Amino acid sequence: MGLRDIGLKEEYRSDREDIVAEFFYPCLSQCIEYDRCVDFLSVQSLATIAMAFDNFSSRRAKLRMITGHRFKTLELPILTKLFSEKYTKRFDGKYIKDSKIQKIQDIVNNGQIEIKVAIPLSEQITNSFSERIGLFLDEHDQMVAFTGTSKESFATESRDFESVDVFTSWNDKSRVERKRKDFEELWENKTKYVEVYDFLWAEENNLLKFSSEWVFDV
Repeated sequence: MGLRDIGLKEEYRSDREDIVAEFFYPCLSQCIEYDRCVDFLSVQSLATIAMAFDNFSSRRAKLRMITGHRFKTLELPILTKLFSEKYTKRFDGKYIKDSKIQKIQDIVNNGQIEIKVAIPLSEQITNSFSERIGLFLDEHDQMVAFTGTSKESFATESRDFESVDVFTSWNDKSRVERKRKDFEELWENKTKYVEVYDFLWAEENNLLKFSSEWVFDV
């Protein structure tokens, strides 16, 4: 089974579908690679993806995520520990279950998760990185691209009213390839107006910021 067997729609909208249950979870369960651009990354987001990404357990899957450079005050130290080679102890989580955080650390240690940070560096782009695209790739080299949603926690209490536009490699190959190219150019830091850095390098060089606005938004 693969992405093509899910029976995906061209659009998912909050008043008609459960976007998480009908789109994200089925795609995550079938893919071996998930590439994602988000404006905000949280520990809960990674924990949710880790639980839904079935292929993580077999070590076949990989997640690459590009996020903006603003983080909650309590989130950044945890994320730094998760991705730091110096931090090898079992993780002592405080505000979500320890087992969930430990699962993330195990996947990170297996080299299955990579995080980069995009920071606008241009007069044309003055605020923050907030591109909202994602790509799923399965073991049959079929791909699903989507645009439209910014949040990744999938928590019921924090979901927005939103819509997601979906493009598949078997029905809209050119658009999927364009989204894939956009992501790869970002990942390789070849996109105008933004600089993309490895997460830990950005943190060690004081390029990341704390933002209280996310406390209530996510």
